[in-house]
Amino acid sequence: MRFIIARHAETIYNAGARMQGNGAHTPLTRAGIVQAEAMGAALAEHLRGAPDIDIWASPAGRTLQTVSIIAEHLGRDFFDVRTDPRLLEIDVGDWAGRLYADVVAEQGAIMCPDRRVFTAKPPAGEWYPAIATRLRSWLDDLDQARNVVVISHGLALRVLRGMLSGGEVFEGVPLAKEGSQGSIFEIDNGEQRELYLGKGQRFEAA
Repeated sequence: MRFIIARHAETIYNAGARMQGNGAHTPLTRAGIVQAEAMGAALAEHLRGAPDIDIWASPAGRTLQTVSIIAEHLGRDFFDVRTDPRLLEIDVGDWAGRLYADVVAEQGAIMCPDRRVFTAKPPAGEWYPAIATRLRSWLDDLDQARNVVVISHGLALRVLRGMLSGGEVFEGVPLAKEGSQGSIFEIDNGEQRELYLGKGQRFEAA
């Protein structure tokens, strides 16, 4: 089973270094729209048109806006895109909507600078094993005979790519290396390669 996994393009929250969470709709910036166009062009070239492949996305507004542009490049109807809440980003709980700088000023360091991952659990939020559990549930429900394109989020996709191709174990969960916004990876039989390097930032909770 082949996976093509893409991180959504830049949003107004990404540009402002603000925690997004999953409640609010955080639309793409103009730079993000350009990134999504580039993602769509890269995928169209790689897939050579519109093959018979399933397209999945997180139901968050930023992923749907990104995938709507990608779908046009692939010649696919946006309403063919399948959504699943199990593909959402980490739930940042009480941090949602807040500036990273304000959270750090209040709580101290919350991220590992080397791994670029949260080292403090968001209050009333989610932690890595819970992300892995819901992603495993989604994987188990897939039609194993179908190849898929997945448009989701930074940290959730690091967990998903780690589960599919291995990665450094953190908090009991394998994490793949970070990919900037708009990046696309292909995983085939457990082997991962980067198809396209996005031009976006590398903020987590993205």
